Amino acid sequence: MGIRFIEKNRSFKLDAKNTSYIIAIVDDENFLGHVYFGEKVTDDDLNYLMRIYEAPFVPSKNNRDRVPFYDSFPFEYSNHGIGDYRESAIKILDKNGHSYIKLQYKSHEIYKGKKEIKDLPSTYGNEEECTSLEINCIDSFLNIEVILIYTVFENLDVITRSVKVKNLGEDNIILEKVLSTCVTLEGVDYDMITLNGSWARERHIQRKAIGYGKQGVSSIRGESSHQHNPFIALVDKNATDDYGNVYGFNFVYSGNFIAQAEGCQFDTTRVVMGINPEDFRWILNKNEEFIAPEVVMVYSNEGTGKMTRTFHDLYRNNLIRGEYKDKKRPILINNWEATYFDFNTSKLIDIAKEASSLGIEMLVMDDGWFGKRNADNSSLGDWFINEEKISGGLKYLVDEVNKLGMDFGIWIEPEMISEESQLFKKHPDWCIQIPGRKPALCREQYVLDFSRKEIVDHIYKEIKNVISSANIKYIKWDMNRQLSDLGSYLLDKEHQGELFHRYVLGVYYMMDKLTKDFPDILLENCSGGGARFDPGMLYYSPQIWCSDDTDAIERLKIQEGTSMVYPLSTIGAHVSDCPNHTVGRTTPFETRGYVALAGTFGYELDVTRIPEEDRKMIPKQVEMYHKYNDLIRRGDYYRLENYSENNEFDAWQVVSKEKDEVLVTCIQVLGRPNYHSRRIKLKGLEKSKLYKNIETEEVLSGSALMNAGINLTSLYGDFKGKIIYLKEV
Repeated sequence: MGIRFIEKNRSFKLDAKNTSYIIAIVDDENFLGHVYFGEKVTDDDLNYLMRIYEAPFVPSKNNRDRVPFYDSFPFEYSNHGIGDYRESAIKILDKNGHSYIKLQYKSHEIYKGKKEIKDLPSTYGNEEECTSLEINCIDSFLNIEVILIYTVFENLDVITRSVKVKNLGEDNIILEKVLSTCVTLEGVDYDMITLNGSWARERHIQRKAIGYGKQGVSSIRGESSHQHNPFIALVDKNATDDYGNVYGFNFVYSGNFIAQAEGCQFDTTRVVMGINPEDFRWILNKNEEFIAPEVVMVYSNEGTGKMTRTFHDLYRNNLIRGEYKDKKRPILINNWEATYFDFNTSKLIDIAKEASSLGIEMLVMDDGWFGKRNADNSSLGDWFINEEKISGGLKYLVDEVNKLGMDFGIWIEPEMISEESQLFKKHPDWCIQIPGRKPALCREQYVLDFSRKEIVDHIYKEIKNVISSANIKYIKWDMNRQLSDLGSYLLDKEHQGELFHRYVLGVYYMMDKLTKDFPDILLENCSGGGARFDPGMLYYSPQIWCSDDTDAIERLKIQEGTSMVYPLSTIGAHVSDCPNHTVGRTTPFETRGYVALAGTFGYELDVTRIPEEDRKMIPKQVEMYHKYNDLIRRGDYYRLENYSENNEFDAWQVVSKEKDEVLVTCIQVLGRPNYHSRRIKLKGLEKSKLYKNIETEEVLSGSALMNAGINLTSLYGDFKGKIIYLKEV
């Protein structure tokens, strides 16, 4: 069993595949302490690691130094106001305005399987896959119960955590902070890996040394953000892709977050993650409960590569749901970069005719099909067909595309409203705003107040009518601006601090309705590209548009960072036009295809206008996708070279679970003069197996391919790509 309570030393031992996580109940006052997190150990008693037998000792032995004890003890869930001056995991305000909470162990429950988290996305698992633990802690003075929830995925190196707070008292309390995890690691000599950027350059890998004090990433934008992904990893100084201890943390949430490591005075590091407490203030009435989102914790003793593959396996098998959980996605062509707002029925059918003849399987009609939407300054919120553009109506267009053997999809942006729209004229109070102040525009639009159920229900009803009117097989859900001017006409002054979180819950509520009403539709999330690329979104959609920057070379760093945590099958990636519309770079059509292959694969261009040489290459790329997608979607991912580090060359590899197929992708960004062929060493193969290079027919053992490597030839020039396919013989 993955979780045991050891009565003798009052400790909980959580064992995953190669990981142990230990918690102990300490002293007569039943403090909950963190003992150990790392490579699997067989011992049942490691309580000495908490140093409770060293000064300042536990309060029952030395009450005069209670505060120094609080300030050094490795609390499993740290409390605010008691004298622990490190980052707290929970902060409350009582009826008298005091901010103090002291949690003590009360009881626990261990059970097989995993419960859903009410109204929130989360990982899932059956009784054969996982075991769960709920530890009930109490502040008896405030009559507040805090339940720490853990799940161990026993065949993976995964432990998840979430928190439930219950008000059992007579008086209301105010939650000012409820984080989802708190872990104490020994030492401060770690590097921290984060995924940072901006619009069109999301999730670039940053690795830096941490030391004393607080360092981390966060968002207060109302979404997980372009700027910082809700992920951090603490790694040994000498850790690489293949070696060293790695502790990865990923937040299953799509709103404001904080992920922080704090180097503390006694050479420990406290890691916390959860909803960002800035602009968070939640009133908890008598008998009410608040549930904090889930954090996924992954330990690896074999570098960041093993951490990556663990996240990939978990998310593919225990987060993503629905028909497309493990299904090849249709190759689509999106008309956005082909036409922008300048299209009509005839133009779309022309694109579809050419695309279908080349083997493309779906046409997606992007922004501009609704209301009077001919630019980005109108009509958001008016979810009815613009029949001046879509002559004959949506059903006619979809039917004509279907006749060509293609499916049809549409773009929507449900969370937004234009000032120039029928909806705004009728309901100006429906957007997020501070009464008396004119809210700021971004991309000529405001944000609808999705904390209000009647607004979500109205928008959903309108969009549902559109979806139901024709044979729609795909939806791209976009969100093109962050939240500002925080104010809701529905919430009173005491509850305005709940707006951010209630907004996210409203988004989840609508996505849940959409996926239940239309279970066969492929939903792709997007937020100005990759501003909501997080596990919360993956619970509702099996893929997310990775970035609005579709340039193949820019995508190398973006997709390298994204794939550190998220499976290749989730990464929305397309072959786009050149010169690229974002950076103006021209890259070979073949190379664009190789980069997009490490994702969902599709097209973002006008096939009726591209050069004939490029057009002739599309059937070959379509064939390539169908040949390799099962392997890419399901296989184990390895980094061979890191363009983020060398700025010259990139290479990655996917190996089948059976280790009988291998696909290597190489992208030469800059050619080298007077230089030998490159040599790359493969990873993750079976040493004793023989593998045949299908192109050259050369046969080598797994040990030779991994230890000696292969020479990579025939890459002359900049921005050149090559794939190598090997199969067991």
